[in-house]
Amino acid sequence: MAEISDEAKDIEKLYEFGERLNEAKDKAQHVKDYEGIIGAAKGSIKAKQLAAQLIPRFFKYFPDLHVSAVDAHFDLCEEEELGVRVQAIRGLPLFSKDTPEYLPKIVDVLVQLLPAEENVERDAVHKAIMSLLRQDVKASLTALFKRVGSVDEPNTDEIVREKVLSFIRDKVFPIKAEILKPQGEMERHITDLIKKSLGDVTADEFKMFVDFIISLSIFGEKAPPERVKELIGIIEEQADLDALFNVSDSEHIQRLISCLSMAVPIFMRGASNSKFINYLNKHIIPVFDKLSDDVKLDLLKNLAESSPYTTPHDSREALPSIVHLLKKYMPIRKTGEELNLIHVECLLYIFHHLAHKAPNATNSLCGYKIVTGQPSDRIGEDFSEISKEFSERLRNIEEIAKNSQKKLTQGMADHHKAISTAKSDEAKDDIKTQRKNSTNGLKICNNILAMTQPLHAKAPSFIGDKRINLSWKDAPKPAATNNAATGGKRPATVSTDAPSKKGRGSGNFQNKLVNRALEGISQGDGRGSTRGGRSRGRGWGNRGRGRSYW
Repeated sequence: MAEISDEAKDIEKLYEFGERLNEAKDKAQHVKDYEGIIGAAKGSIKAKQLAAQLIPRFFKYFPDLHVSAVDAHFDLCEEEELGVRVQAIRGLPLFSKDTPEYLPKIVDVLVQLLPAEENVERDAVHKAIMSLLRQDVKASLTALFKRVGSVDEPNTDEIVREKVLSFIRDKVFPIKAEILKPQGEMERHITDLIKKSLGDVTADEFKMFVDFIISLSIFGEKAPPERVKELIGIIEEQADLDALFNVSDSEHIQRLISCLSMAVPIFMRGASNSKFINYLNKHIIPVFDKLSDDVKLDLLKNLAESSPYTTPHDSREALPSIVHLLKKYMPIRKTGEELNLIHVECLLYIFHHLAHKAPNATNSLCGYKIVTGQPSDRIGEDFSEISKEFSERLRNIEEIAKNSQKKLTQGMADHHKAISTAKSDEAKDDIKTQRKNSTNGLKICNNILAMTQPLHAKAPSFIGDKRINLSWKDAPKPAATNNAATGGKRPATVSTDAPSKKGRGSGNFQNKLVNRALEGISQGDGRGSTRGGRSRGRGWGNRGRGRSYW
């Protein structure tokens, strides 16, 4: 009869230990059996696999052996043999099922295993963490976010940190409705965890976290004003609006622009843009000429989008800087230099919205005669020279825009002809790109003309609504209302606030410009020659400490 191997004997003993413990009513009396199971964690591969199943199963019955049992099981999670590791990982959630005080430690161990290279091992880690999240979501999330790091608890293992963030993004966030219960309490908890982590994030990470917070019900469309204020506060803090400004600090500038971009939807919900506008007005606009072309464009686009939400007080404060900058881009006479018309579009849009909030501030800036009944009207002063100069600038920029329109229109016709004769896909794509650029250029010109026309009056009414669709924005979708079916009247033609006349004069021409600006020339993406739309969530540089990774 063949002699039984030592390995087989060890396995047989393990089964005996397990069976006795399984059958015993008072399992705590079988300490020797559980000690034998723990000792098997240093045995053969098969013994280790069996021990990985039995150690967590009977863990709760032997509190005096908790430390040795946990240490033995953690060693199994680091075994060279894949099968042993996977079995040990699968057993980890059982430790905290009846002994919840171990859950944070178990989560931390699993987090350190996230960089596993083997798919089956990585899948076991993911499932184990998800199991712990369902056991105790609050404690599990707290343990997860400790590995994300914060200013107070900086994380030193970048690889683990990145894996944790990927897990949170891909596994936790998509099932928030399932695991964040009770909803209000847990949404508040995860928001607080995220806020503690924001002192040390990249641009992409910050956008990911902000997008998630906004998606929570406590910050939804029906959120109270204090929650909207909290949202904007998170973005303002990341923008570092209390920092001294250095024109050579490109990372801070890009962070500022990106944060302003993320803040615009929050402004639309009633949040104040005062801190952004004041910082830009005091620190950025005065050194605008020293910024790169890309930064100038991003800055102006974001300023334009946020300008409708500026308070009257802030509008009055910022108008002098905006008018000064606008005059730089609207020369009083032809200079022979090519103007960047999208900059003019942005500045005119900003000007209209700020002036709409503080119209009498334009009396001394542009020579207008606007009476609001306030002491600041300055109607008795003579600003005729300023008015004459500003009008000349308007006429000059209009002539430039009209000439550009003619060239672009002709170019569109040429593109149409060229694409029919193009011999390669590459040539066709190149022509399509040129056509898109021309389309966008026409949108810009239409917007400029629609915004300059109302400014010729001595007391103009400034455009303070959204009738002008900025060239890089998608055209607004028409309302799905069937007027004929409902018996309603056709919508009236859109016009500016300035008075218009039929027949001679600028009225009809003005209305057409506004309509064309609203409708756009085509359903293109609105980018063209303007270097694309606003950049959101871009990463700037490598991640490091002290926010040097924007």
